[in-house]
Amino acid sequence: MKVNMLINNEDVTTEHYTEVPDPGRLSEVVGYIANGDASHIDRAVDSAHRAFLSWRKTSLEERISILLKSAAEIEKKSSSIAYVTTKENGILLGRTVDEIKLGLVDMRNMADLVHSAFQQRVIEDESGWVSVMKRPMGVIACIVPWNAPIILTLQKITPILLAGNTIVVKPSPTASMGVVTLLSTMAKFFPPGVINVVLGDSNVGNALTSHPLVRKISFTGGGTTAVTIMKSAAETLKDVHFELGGNDPAIVLDDADLNEVVPKIVEGAFRRTGQFCFAIKRVYIPYDMYDEFYEKVCELTDSYKIGHQSDKEATMGPINNQLQYRRVSELIERLEHSGANLVKLGKRLEPENWDNGYYLQPVVVRDVDPNAEIVTCEQFGPVLPLVPYHTEEEVIHFANNSEFGLGSSVWSSNFERALGVANQIEAGMTFINGHGQTPLGSKYIPFGGIKQSGIGREKSIEVFDEFIEYHGINLHKKKS
Repeated sequence: MKVNMLINNEDVTTEHYTEVPDPGRLSEVVGYIANGDASHIDRAVDSAHRAFLSWRKTSLEERISILLKSAAEIEKKSSSIAYVTTKENGILLGRTVDEIKLGLVDMRNMADLVHSAFQQRVIEDESGWVSVMKRPMGVIACIVPWNAPIILTLQKITPILLAGNTIVVKPSPTASMGVVTLLSTMAKFFPPGVINVVLGDSNVGNALTSHPLVRKISFTGGGTTAVTIMKSAAETLKDVHFELGGNDPAIVLDDADLNEVVPKIVEGAFRRTGQFCFAIKRVYIPYDMYDEFYEKVCELTDSYKIGHQSDKEATMGPINNQLQYRRVSELIERLEHSGANLVKLGKRLEPENWDNGYYLQPVVVRDVDPNAEIVTCEQFGPVLPLVPYHTEEEVIHFANNSEFGLGSSVWSSNFERALGVANQIEAGMTFINGHGQTPLGSKYIPFGGIKQSGIGREKSIEVFDEFIEYHGINLHKKKS
């Protein structure tokens, strides 16, 4: 499979292509992606800018209609989009299918909320008349990561397009094929140039983020890359929108029912092999419950079956890419050399194929110091530290003692007590007795973090303010 770029609704080839390996079978090639350069960025941004001049004039109703038609087409082709995405990024096929469904729900939620977001304000008194309108910004650069490329792309581009902007999307080199398939499917419903996709390395990304016609950069990924993007954006005073990493704490209170709590925490930590921004990264447990909690976590974690992402028996797939695999492997090695009390769990489905993929067993670490590296970093892999605590005051301090502030969770049999703790946590989102958003929360909670976990929000009605400019008109009335 050869995947090209998409510019002005045209398939754009290049002289050079990069091989995409299967992260679960490195000896197999999934396909080849085009290598773009700065000239392709110029073409894509110019195309998006020209399209913007007319797209911004389309009615909101027409934009909604086009978006919903594209959503229906994505739904029809979801199986093929999921298959190619799973092959290249290593996430279990069933999980990818589910995430496409969630992405479609997000699209339809945004289409439902957008009317309220764009109501014009008109105010008048004896001295004057005022109108405050929201207008689209222009070309938005969208940079999406490898870990959940489909849902994160849809979550990002939907409000941007509904607001009347146009886009140039740069996917991760290790998860481009599914995104191109998705956006090529959508682009057929939109005027040429509204949706563009460029492929390539960091040089292509730099050309995109520094382009003078790009009005805003929306990036999901790691903090180090965000710093580089911010510096690039500063040259032309571009606005930025970042959804970055997290170090989500889970606080178990002493009245929690462990039979109910532990399965949800294990799922919240090890889903997607731990490769999602708001995964549970550290768990705090009262001393009196610690041993029981640890035993239950190990028992459930040991039931994971690690194998190829297309294996129906597998419940955990590989790490996506070599760089991340090395990073997490080295973190585990440092833990082992430090004398930490850790255990590797789970069943290897294909032991003979283990070294032919980026496979790791889930790791549970007990008796961890609150300031240990494994507690303070974002591991972004299947490693879970369990930290004991004495008092609520102490555990709230532990939870907040981080430069991250994306998600968090509180687990208790008493809602009022859990709410009291939740209100003291420094994070963009706190979940009670679950980890992740319910359907109601997914529609109405602004998704994002504080501190070094991001700038701005995604989802909910608040997201539209990220991608608009305000225009005020003021009539001065004649004095009678």
